[in-house]
Amino acid sequence: MSVPSRRGPLAAALAAAVLALTAAVPAGAAPSAVPVPPHNPYAGPDGTATMHGDTGSSDTTPLAGPGPGPLASKRTALASACPTVLVGADGLPVALCTPIFGQVPTVHLLDPATGDSLASLALTKGSLLGGVYAYLDDRDRLVVVDGSRSLLRVGHRRDASGAWRLSVDQRLPLGSAVAEDDAVTGLSPDWRGRVWFATGGGTVGLADDRTGQVASLRLPAGERIANSISTAPEGTAVTSTHATYLLTADADGTPAIAWRQAYDRGQARKPGLLSWGSGSTPTFLGPGTGTEWVAIVDNADAAVRLKVYHTADGSEVCSSPVLRAAGGPGSENSPVGAGTSVYVAGTYGYPYPALPDGAGPSVPSSAEFAGGLTRVDVRPDGTGCAVVWDNALRSAAVPKLSTATGTLHTVLRDPVIPGTRTTGLLDPYRYAEIDPATGTVTRSHRVGIGSLYDTLQMAGTIAPDGSYLQGTVTGVLRITAG
Repeated sequence: MSVPSRRGPLAAALAAAVLALTAAVPAGAAPSAVPVPPHNPYAGPDGTATMHGDTGSSDTTPLAGPGPGPLASKRTALASACPTVLVGADGLPVALCTPIFGQVPTVHLLDPATGDSLASLALTKGSLLGGVYAYLDDRDRLVVVDGSRSLLRVGHRRDASGAWRLSVDQRLPLGSAVAEDDAVTGLSPDWRGRVWFATGGGTVGLADDRTGQVASLRLPAGERIANSISTAPEGTAVTSTHATYLLTADADGTPAIAWRQAYDRGQARKPGLLSWGSGSTPTFLGPGTGTEWVAIVDNADAAVRLKVYHTADGSEVCSSPVLRAAGGPGSENSPVGAGTSVYVAGTYGYPYPALPDGAGPSVPSSAEFAGGLTRVDVRPDGTGCAVVWDNALRSAAVPKLSTATGTLHTVLRDPVIPGTRTTGLLDPYRYAEIDPATGTVTRSHRVGIGSLYDTLQMAGTIAPDGSYLQGTVTGVLRITAG
């Protein structure tokens, strides 16, 4: 049976970790030759600077992951759900977590060799919609909006005694753009060092903490933003509960809508999704610059579709049904995109322990966790797309594609009874590497059994030393090899 949704401190904290929650290599092609979004000079290293790897949210990484040899795993217990685990140019992992008790978003600096917490800093508590999305800037500082509706840059350094410390280096209030009853759900830098942000209530804004300027616009009434946003040289992609947008800004920093494309949002929220609409953080991809197209997954009733748009004008590149083999029409995850290939992981029926306020009832009221993973290839000339493979693997995390090895990395949630779709408190979880050419698992390792290891559809990050860092509902997993 599925785990029932319950309110309470634990459920609320777990919900905080996933709210507003997180590319294949063509046959015969060298993985490193696959185009990905360009490096944003105001973000940290590609692959580790954002939850989705880069500011284009490609969910790719240039890092290889665990090397050859036996796999091992260690869980750092932080009594917190940790949806965001990033690594700066200095090699030090930074995690943004929400404690089970108190639910005050907390930044942890982790030991790269062990995963243990070296230092922590509690931020101002706010809405449960906060405390999920953040990124590392070009100085390895965590950029996040806290409960005071302030844009923070959190740095780390050693004190006179040699101990590590975390501190707020810069603060810019966003109260002029973010209502008191609203919260920022996503943020990303543009190519001029300004910070785009989006709120659950449907506000999109642009802030410059060097000048103090903050400007914003409201999306049409009734539209909410339940996932993060993505930035590319062409503009900022935002997917609301009704439509996908590309926004640009004038020289004075005023946001403007370049185009809007509505999608099929279905009749209601589905089980395994956290809002009534697309669960996608929009993904930039393309065969040349890596940003010619923008991809999302809609919320159509019978079968969800991958929607790919031209970044330049919003016209449709293609629309393809996905997740048919698993029979679960829904995804809360951002698509993985590299070159002309896209991966979609299904979350239909995933047993989230709680739902965000205002999520609304699902139709049907419950479902078993179907999972599913689909690869779709887009024609290089942008005239259509086709499914390459479609399977029933049950990914419990946002997959990451290593362009160094051409391998997909994720965590699978297996049923206690093989061959079923049931989920329960004793489900086993295993780290898995997947061949993007076939969709088959090439290597895996059980990381644990039971709810302590629930990765709750959060994104993993490959560190420079090859370790795979994966947030769970109670801390951070570190998977290594050799």
